Amino acid sequence: MATLKLKPKTAAAKTGERRAPLRGKGVSRPRQTLEQAQTERAERQAAFEQRRAEEAQAPRREAAKPAGRPGSKPQQRPAPKSAALRREDSLHPDERRPRPEGAPQRARAGSGGQGRPDARQEPRRDQRRAAGPRPDAPFGQRPPERRPAPPRPAAARHHHDDDDDEGFRDPSLEGERLSKRMAAQGLASRREADEWIAAGWVRVDGKLAQLGQRVGPDAKIEIDPAARQEQAKQVTILLHKPIGYVSGQAEDGYEPASVLVRSNTHWSDDASGIKYHIGHARGLAPAGRLDIDSTGLLVLTQDGRVAKLLIGDDSKIEKEYLVRVEYQGSSPDGRLPAEDLARLNHGLELDGVQLKPAKVSWQNEDQLRFVLREGRKRQIRRMCELVGLKVVGLKRVRIGRINLGHLPPGQWRYLAPWERFD
Repeated sequence: MATLKLKPKTAAAKTGERRAPLRGKGVSRPRQTLEQAQTERAERQAAFEQRRAEEAQAPRREAAKPAGRPGSKPQQRPAPKSAALRREDSLHPDERRPRPEGAPQRARAGSGGQGRPDARQEPRRDQRRAAGPRPDAPFGQRPPERRPAPPRPAAARHHHDDDDDEGFRDPSLEGERLSKRMAAQGLASRREADEWIAAGWVRVDGKLAQLGQRVGPDAKIEIDPAARQEQAKQVTILLHKPIGYVSGQAEDGYEPASVLVRSNTHWSDDASGIKYHIGHARGLAPAGRLDIDSTGLLVLTQDGRVAKLLIGDDSKIEKEYLVRVEYQGSSPDGRLPAEDLARLNHGLELDGVQLKPAKVSWQNEDQLRFVLREGRKRQIRRMCELVGLKVVGLKRVRIGRINLGHLPPGQWRYLAPWERFD
């Protein structure tokens, strides 16, 4: 069994005297008392102010001395500034220590060696910024150069008496806007045309087109194949809109019909062969309206050409509706008179505008078949009210060559590449 031996106590330990701490690694320096720290700081401050006063008086003494005689020894230069003074010069004027009253001011650099008490300290200036970026600096480290904006073409020119100014016409203001011309030619919608021009995909007479450019009647417009490929990615969706959804933007707490375009509502019998992608549900715009209490075929598209074809001012695409009605007028047999049916086909006005000819016929005893080439707001309902009919149900079953078919309510399918409305 091991025994533990204790070392005998030293004489200092026996007498109770405190041993001085060892100096070395891991031993801290004894802390100063408050009085010692204040005394040391006052001594340093006094020495510092004395050096500053001597340096301020030195240039004056040198200037007061007479010029040296030939053969005399050269005057000695003042001693270089201490580290404390150099550190004081590098500080901002607001960060420097306050100067005691009565202490002389230090001469400012560049004043010819003469100190001025009222001289203001100029803020330091970064010479690199003042001189501008170095020409050999890497491109990412140089700030962009500011170039003057090109002058805009004046809308009109002041008339002068000179013969050269008479009949002046700015060529940039002549002709038709390029985006409008492209939309008229069926190349793209106006918004899509502006996007192509900004992307550099359009050339006019062999030159790169600019936004807002105007072209003459004989201008040759060329489209980059990349624009066609981007256009081919746009989809058109055929939706069987149920009652309770609005066609466009959400209103009065009702959701837009575009929220129904999801992967789980894609019709399983879709024969287009297009696979659903989440990007197909973005940027869809309705090409035509259906009221909130109407149902049937609704076209949602990303292609501006399709929208222009269906709802453009010069659109000739037919829309077919099945309308269930109740006759509320007065007739001997309680049915719609033949002359009123003729008025539905042609002869009615809405908002003071003559309606285009329509095709209206009886589908069965209480259902009419409407074929229209225009789409005013609530047009069919307002037409029926003019002849004493109340609409109790409305369903759109065809747009151009595209039929609703067997598409269930609330589901959708793609417009196949081989399908066309006209």
